[in-house]
Amino acid sequence: MSKISFILMVNKQGQTRLSSYYEWISIAEKVALESEIIRKCLSRSELQCSFLEYRGFKVIYRRYASLFFIVGCNVQASKGGDAVRDSTDDVNELGMLEFIHILVETMDKWAGSICELDIMYQLEQVHYIVDEMVMNGFIVDTNKLNVLRPLDLMDRETKKEESIFGR
Repeated sequence: MSKISFILMVNKQGQTRLSSYYEWISIAEKVALESEIIRKCLSRSELQCSFLEYRGFKVIYRRYASLFFIVGCNVQASKGGDAVRDSTDDVNELGMLEFIHILVETMDKWAGSICELDIMYQLEQVHYIVDEMVMNGFIVDTNKLNVLRPLDLMDRETKKEESIFGR
């Protein structure tokens, strides 16, 4: 698998609900990149492929209900001798689609049925789920129980009357 550059969760109106970047991009560039990629993904029909290349990124997206889950992988051509090797072969598009599906299944297990409001009102927990699955741009864990266990422990601890934090 190649390195993930960014993960976006976007509604059907094109509003970004969550963005997580794993390499440095200036804010102005992020805004432009997000708006252009979102526009491209939203304008595609369901019959079109869920992969596209844009500005040196391989973009893989999938729509679940009213949300688009977008993953971008950086594809820079690396030079090997005289020939330039096309590194788009390094991106496993189907693997990234499977990662998006596992992410949605994990969030469904956590929230019941994930919707835009869950992401908006519990953004910190959603970021925590994404951070448990992806670290420094690489997928580190896809086991739903392993990802949700620390979040469950935090929730249980905050609900205790006499927690270790002494309310």
